[in-house]
Amino acid sequence: MSHRAHRPQSFVDPKVLARLAGIGLHARTPMLGNVSGRHRSPIRGSSLEFAEYRKYVAGDDPRRLDWRAWGRSNRFYIKEFEADTNLRLCLIVDTSGSLNYAAGGASKLDLAKALAGTLAYLAANQGDAVGLYGAGTEFHTVIRPRRNAAHLRVVLEHIAALKAAGGTGLAETLHQAAESIGQRALVVILSDLFLEPDELGRCFQHLRFRKHDVAVFHLLDQSEIDFRFDRPTRFVDLEGGAAVLTDPLLVGRQYRQAMQRYLADLTTLVREAAVDYHRVNLGDAAGEVLSRFLIGRRPKLKK
Repeated sequence: MSHRAHRPQSFVDPKVLARLAGIGLHARTPMLGNVSGRHRSPIRGSSLEFAEYRKYVAGDDPRRLDWRAWGRSNRFYIKEFEADTNLRLCLIVDTSGSLNYAAGGASKLDLAKALAGTLAYLAANQGDAVGLYGAGTEFHTVIRPRRNAAHLRVVLEHIAALKAAGGTGLAETLHQAAESIGQRALVVILSDLFLEPDELGRCFQHLRFRKHDVAVFHLLDQSEIDFRFDRPTRFVDLEGGAAVLTDPLLVGRQYRQAMQRYLADLTTLVREAAVDYHRVNLGDAAGEVLSRFLIGRRPKLKK
C-alpha cells in the first residue's frame, strides 16, 4: 500500500521522506499483525527465513517434512519458519506546556510533529498500521492503529492540530498505554521527559512487560543542559507554575550537576529496560535524527 500520492503536511519534508523510504522502519522484537508484512512474528509461519526443526505430529502438513533429516535419523521432522507480519506504530506525543520551549527557532512540539509525521508516512507506505496518542495531563487524542490511506490522513491532521499546554501526566498516560494497546507494538514516545528517572523507569518497564518495542526521542535544547546564562533571569514555568527570578551564576553549578545526574540515571534505566533511546537537540534536523534511528533498527544479517 502506498501513500506517496498524498500531499505531505507542512511539518513533513518530501525530500526527507524520499531519502528515508529506502531504509525502512523495522521492529526490534517480533510483532503480531493482521496481514503478511516485513516484520518478524512470534508465530511460526511459512516465510523464507528458517527458524527451527520440530517433530512431526499427526495433522501437520506432510509437504513440510524434511526428507533429508528423515534420511539421517529415520525420524520425521517439520521445518518451521518465521512468519512475517505487519507492525503497529503507536506514536505518543507529549503535549505538556514545556513542549512550547523554543530557542530562537522551532519549538520542541514543532520537532516532535516533524518526527512523528515522518514516521507515520514511512510506516503507512510500507503497509504498517499507525496510531496517535496526544498526552497532556491525560490522553486528549486517541487514534487507534489502522492501515489505510484515509486513516493516515486523519493521523496527520491530528498531529498538525496538537497544541502544547498545561501540566504533564506523562507517567499516567504511559502506564495507560501499556494496558490499553492490546497487541504488541512499536511504541514511540516524543517528550522532554521532565519526570523523575525512577518514575520513568517504571513506565518503560511496564511497556516492555507488555511486549512492546519502546523507542524514545528525548527532546532537549542544549541551553537546558549547559545553563550558560550570565545575568539575573526570570525563568517562566511553561506548565503553569510560578516564575522564578534568580542569578544563574549562583545556581548554575548546582543545576548542571543535577542535570548530569539526571541524564546519567536516564542512561542507566533505558539500558536496563532495553529502550531504544535517542536524545534530540532542538537544532538537530529531523531527517538526520530519523536516519540514525532507522539505520540502528535494520535487522542484523545472519552469518
